[in-house]
Amino acid sequence: MIAAFIVMGLLAAVVLARPAHADETADSLAAANAAYARHDYIAALKLLRPLAIAGNAKAQNDLGVMYANGQGVPRDEAEALRWYRKAAEQGDAAAENNLGIRYETGAGVRKDAAEAARWYRKAAEQGYAAAQSNLGSMYADGDGVLRNDAEALGWFRKAAEQGNAAAQANLGLMYLDGQGVAEDDVEAYKWFSLAVAGGSKLAAKELDDLEPSLTPAELADARQRAAAWRPAGAAGVPQAPATKE
Repeated sequence: MIAAFIVMGLLAAVVLARPAHADETADSLAAANAAYARHDYIAALKLLRPLAIAGNAKAQNDLGVMYANGQGVPRDEAEALRWYRKAAEQGDAAAENNLGIRYETGAGVRKDAAEAARWYRKAAEQGYAAAQSNLGSMYADGDGVLRNDAEALGWFRKAAEQGNAAAQANLGLMYLDGQGVAEDDVEAYKWFSLAVAGGSKLAAKELDDLEPSLTPAELADARQRAAAWRPAGAAGVPQAPATKE
């Protein structure tokens, strides 16, 4: 049985906003993202706030991120929650996931695992990989939902196939322990390798622990599987080889 699966994004990163219908709005969003990328948070804030007040969901989510991280404004979880909710209620997947994180961690709101799972599901069903990984963790731990290994496995796999490192690490754990799937150390090694390439420290430790137990043939097979893997929707695009940190 796996203890506490990891959850992505406890401090959310700003999500690049897609252009809206109006050219002026699109230009402002692009300029805000450029300012954010160069850490000019005051400039980003000045561009995002009017758009958020006008009801642009992407700007609302990004403004919530800035309040959550204290970027250009004092850190304020209540304000972050308010803007995430406004965007989430318009169906913005990034905001739905961020709102789920708030309910799971109790940041700016009373902890409510069931409410967290509800928002994760909304985002996950839109194909948002971070939310799929987070929902998988809820099912694996029975947190806010009935524990269900098959559901956990399914959501982890959806996110892992998109290249989400947390989901790849968790999928590796499920293969390692035979949780919801037949135990398969070679497949576990493959997913740990991919997760390590994505920056997962959890996977790096698991990989180190697992490697001595594999035969040379199994190790070669696992490495070949990792090298051959392609993220969903990226057929024909080479994947960088998995390396240890």
